[in-house]
Amino acid sequence: MTGSLGSIGRQWDQRIQRANELAARHPFAAEALRFYERIASFQKSLYENLAAGNGEAKKVRAPGSLRDELNLITLLPWFASFLAFVEDVAPPPLAQSAAELNAAGGMRWEEVLDEFWHSGEDAALTAPEALISWAFLQPYAEHLADHTERSEAEEETPSLCPLCSGSPQAGALRPLGDGAKRSLICSLCATEWEYRRIVCPACGEENVDKLPVYVAEELPHIRVEACDTCHHYIKTIDLTKDGRAVPVVDELAAIPLSLWAAEKGYEKLSSNLLGI
Repeated sequence: MTGSLGSIGRQWDQRIQRANELAARHPFAAEALRFYERIASFQKSLYENLAAGNGEAKKVRAPGSLRDELNLITLLPWFASFLAFVEDVAPPPLAQSAAELNAAGGMRWEEVLDEFWHSGEDAALTAPEALISWAFLQPYAEHLADHTERSEAEEETPSLCPLCSGSPQAGALRPLGDGAKRSLICSLCATEWEYRRIVCPACGEENVDKLPVYVAEELPHIRVEACDTCHHYIKTIDLTKDGRAVPVVDELAAIPLSLWAAEKGYEKLSSNLLGI
C-alpha cells in the first residue's frame, strides 16, 4: 500500500472519509463512527511519522514473523499523547482505563504494549487495556506490513494473517470475472490475503449447510458468515454490491449484524474498535 511519499497515509484518508459518509447515512452507527474517525486521525499521524522516518525501502521478513519486531523506543513517546487523546474522545469506561494507564507510567506502558503485541487477544490484560493497545499498535503493525517484501513461499489460504499471524478482522468479496473472490483482512496489520469462498476461517468447516449467511435489509452489501460447528462468525463486505466500501470501516458500522449474531449465539472471530 505504501508507494510514493505523496501517497503515505492515503488509506487512512479513505477510511476517515468512509466513516464520515456512513455516519451521515446510518444514525444507529453514527456515534461509533465518529469515535473511529477521531482514533483514525491519530493513527494516521503516527503512521505518517513512522513512514517519513523509514523511507520506502521494504524488508524481507519470514512468514508470520512480523511480531518479532517491536520498537518501543520509537513508540513510547507517542503513547502518552495517545492516552490523553483517548481520555478526551472515548466513551467513559475506555476513557477511565486510559487515565489509569496514563497515571501508571512508562514501565506499565511497556508491559501492556509488549503483552498485547506478542499475545494479541490472548493477552493477560483487561478488555479496555487490550483495546487501547490494539488501537495504538495497529498503525505501527500496518507500517511494518507495508514495508515488507511479500514471500512467494507463503501458504496460499492461511486462516491467520501470513505476516503477523493475527486473526482476520473482516472479509471482502472483490469482483473477479463474472463472480467474486474472497479475501480476509488482518485485525492488526491490515494485510489482505486470499481465502477460499466456502470455508470457515475459524475452524475450517466446509459443509455449506453448516455455514449460514445473514444479510440485513439496511446493509445489503455486508454479510454475516457464520459457522454452526464452532459458532464463530465474520462480517464480509461485498464490494461487487458497493464498490465504495472500505471493509474495516463498513464492518464497524454494521452494528445490527453484530447484535443479530450475538442473539443467535455466534461469537465474532476478532473484535473491533467497539469491542464487538
